[in-house]
Amino acid sequence: MLEILGRPGLMSKRLGRRAMLQVGGAGLFGLSLLKVMAAEEAALATGPKPRAKSVIFLFLFGGPSQYETFDMKPDAPADIRGPWSPIGCRTPGLRICEHLPKLAAISERYCVIRSMTHDFNDHSGGGHYIQTGHRWQIPVGGGFSATPQDWPSMGSVVEFLEQKKAQGVSRDLPAYAVVPNRLGRLQENGQYVRPGEYGGWLGASANPLTTRVDRLGLADNPYWRDCNDTELRCRIEGLEPLTPDDIGRIRRRATLLESFDTQRRILDGAQSRELDLLRERALGLVTSSRTRDALDLEREPTSLRDGYGRHLFGQACLMARRLVEAGTRFVTVHYDCCDGYGWDSHVHSTDVKNHLLPTFDQALSALLLDLEQRGLLAETLVVALGEMGRTAKPTKDWGRNHWSTLFPAVIAGAGVRGGTTWGASDRNGEYPIEHPTSPEDLAATIYKSLGIDPATMLTMPDGRPVPLTAGGRPIEGIFG
Repeated sequence: MLEILGRPGLMSKRLGRRAMLQVGGAGLFGLSLLKVMAAEEAALATGPKPRAKSVIFLFLFGGPSQYETFDMKPDAPADIRGPWSPIGCRTPGLRICEHLPKLAAISERYCVIRSMTHDFNDHSGGGHYIQTGHRWQIPVGGGFSATPQDWPSMGSVVEFLEQKKAQGVSRDLPAYAVVPNRLGRLQENGQYVRPGEYGGWLGASANPLTTRVDRLGLADNPYWRDCNDTELRCRIEGLEPLTPDDIGRIRRRATLLESFDTQRRILDGAQSRELDLLRERALGLVTSSRTRDALDLEREPTSLRDGYGRHLFGQACLMARRLVEAGTRFVTVHYDCCDGYGWDSHVHSTDVKNHLLPTFDQALSALLLDLEQRGLLAETLVVALGEMGRTAKPTKDWGRNHWSTLFPAVIAGAGVRGGTTWGASDRNGEYPIEHPTSPEDLAATIYKSLGIDPATMLTMPDGRPVPLTAGGRPIEGIFG
């Protein structure tokens, strides 16, 4: 597999055995290598026709229950079906929870996949699987945190490919962003850097731009609590607010650094290239008015902000719309669990009914309608799901435990046929009985929608060729 200066690379499936033998015979700097690189770039430029310019990925971390969202089972035994009832909607055969009335009213604008399934019944592993399309390799010695050996997220792959297109030119807007916080940051100890949303072995330069919203107190969850503008104001993680003088000094220092190219060449080639990418990206983002403007929610009308909801999840969905409108290609919005207040509902409480479902209902419905009104829904793929579902049998407190074998996903925009469903589950909502859909399939669908061939091969740092999706097949049946 082709690898330049130890840097992970990319090669299309279209490069055959003969081309690779030519590389091996001609040597690293032979003419055949140049031909292969040219063929690789040409293959990238002639991938599938994109349906979407951007993806908004709403990640409901913790695992919402299928029984209390989009796959209710009112005909199941009483100890399975749960305490709530379905509500009428515009999609034949779809049973939506009565606590999602706004989404029920616009169900003709999205498709519900009722047959998502995998066997990684753990939050960290499941979260990595859903965001990358690849199973997580649990670190030696255990643990839940991300490692440099993790598979890169879908957003990081997009960032990596956009860097290749830019050919070293500084960009003033990220291709991949995570809002409103990195996953796990608002948990009480904040120690976990959950895997799945980073560049992994593609390197730090493929990491997302991550915003930061500080949490005031630990009494409740800001993802659903009404917040004021001071609390909702996002900053780029790791950067303090900059004045025009600060930006001028940064630019002067960047010019000065250019004079030290000779010293930089002392470094290993791979390290030097990684540092260059990181420096160029940081400089572009720090000095960019486009990025700062996209993160400034106060530019939006009060009525629109109220429509999304003055809580952290609602405002983060609005920020995602602003980012894709500005040109960001992949935005992940986390709806995280904070110290037990979240979708990981082992104990049934008023939180799911009074907070989680209403805020999700408000924010997603507002996002879809806002994108449609602006003419952006046709070119933006919106995906909303958790990393698992919940067990049929409830706990004694009417909560539900982990169940990754079946869970739903909402998908809309970019040619998705609204008012439809894909797949089906059994009578008790435990197993898929029609069109089982894996994380690999979902990843292949997202990549193809963006015009990226799911069969494209990436080169790992050790030279091994690996596919973007390991056997995943795009879900063509959901598109019109």
